[in-house]
Amino acid sequence: MSNWSNKLTEKMEEILSTTWDVRTGNVIPDASDVKLKDGAVKIEAAFLYADLAGSSKLAEICPWSTTAKIIIAYLDCCTRSIRVNGGEVRSFDGDRVMGIFKGKTPCTDAVLTAREIDWMVHNKLNPLAKSKFRSIDENNLRIKHCIGIDFGEAYAVRAGIRDNNDLIWVGKSASFSAKLSDVRDYPFEVYVSSTCRNRLVKYEDGWSRENFSFAGKNYYAYKTKTPIEP
Repeated sequence: MSNWSNKLTEKMEEILSTTWDVRTGNVIPDASDVKLKDGAVKIEAAFLYADLAGSSKLAEICPWSTTAKIIIAYLDCCTRSIRVNGGEVRSFDGDRVMGIFKGKTPCTDAVLTAREIDWMVHNKLNPLAKSKFRSIDENNLRIKHCIGIDFGEAYAVRAGIRDNNDLIWVGKSASFSAKLSDVRDYPFEVYVSSTCRNRLVKYEDGWSRENFSFAGKNYYAYKTKTPIEP
C-alpha cells in the first residue's frame, strides 16, 4: 500500500477503536460543545427535518437564480420558525434543514412549527413565487415540501478533521424523522411519529395513521394536511 493509504488505514483503525466519552446534555449542543476525537453528547429531544420537494425539477425548468431564491426562501422560513418556537437549528443539507426541540413540550413545539411552515408554503411561498417568476407561472409549478418529526434519544458526535468537521446525530429519532421528510404524498406534508404524537399537549382531529418500514421494523406515523397560520 502507498504511504497515503497506510495513513488513511491507520486513522480508520484509530476511529474504530474509539472509547466514547459520553455525557448527558441538558441543552442542545453545538459543535464546540462536543470533543472532536471521542466526545459524545446524549440528548432526549424532538427532531424535525424539513425538506423542499422537487428542487431538482425546479433547477431543470427554472433559471438557477430562481431556484436559488426559492430554496433560500424556504430554508429561511423554516429556520426562523424553528427558532421562534424554541428549537435550535443544527444542520443544513442542500434544500433540507434539521431542527431540535427540548424543554417542557418539545413535540408540541415541533409539530406547531411544522404546521406553521406548511401554512407559509401553501399560502405565501407558492403565490409569491408564481407572481414573481415567469418560469413558475408558465409551467404551473407548485412548490411542495415535507416535514418529519420524531422524539427520542440521540447522540451528537463530531465527524471530520480539525477545521473541517460538523456534528452528526446518531439514533432512531434523528434518522426516522429524516425518513418521514422524504415522503411525497401531497397534500399531506407533515408527518409525526407515534412516539411524538403521544406526547402532544393537545391532540386534534385531522390526522391519518400510516405504517412505515424503517431499519427492519414497522412504525406508525401520523400525517396531516391542516396547516396553522403563524
